[in-house]
Amino acid sequence: MNTIFFVLLSLCAQIMCCQNTTAVFPDDYFGIYSGTLEIHSKHGSQSIPMEFHFQPTDSVGKYSYTLVYEGDFGRQERAYHLIEQNKERGEYVVDENNGIILDDKVLGNRMYALFEVGGSLLTTFITFEDDTMIFEIVASNKNDRRVTFADNEDKTEVISYPISTVQRAVLQKQ
Repeated sequence: MNTIFFVLLSLCAQIMCCQNTTAVFPDDYFGIYSGTLEIHSKHGSQSIPMEFHFQPTDSVGKYSYTLVYEGDFGRQERAYHLIEQNKERGEYVVDENNGIILDDKVLGNRMYALFEVGGSLLTTFITFEDDTMIFEIVASNKNDRRVTFADNEDKTEVISYPISTVQRAVLQKQ
């Protein structure tokens, strides 16, 4: 009897230990995250308190997505919505609730977006980890581009955009 109990206990421990614990986006990442946003540009560097609020709503496939910044300018809240377009393909949009819609791609625990505003290209990366969220924005001025051509028969044109601003925050889940 003890042998059977030990074998069953060992088997249960192995099953629990080896279960796939892959997190599911967005359900496993809801919460409030806070920390400090570091901003680096040619004008210098600064640090400001930041929060990211990510919550479900009453509508299926629509999530509350709020960025909060605090600094010399006071508290700024940017209340957006993340809306599923095709969850299986990782296609979402961020609705800024002011007429602006940004396309996002979700792969695993990471969200990607690329957009242009005011002559600048911006790429955002949001990465969810256990109890941490990493928020990054990289910006480049479209006018500061570098055009080069490959030394091949097609003379392939490549356009490079030097990075002008990097914003990064490692936020802790509260």
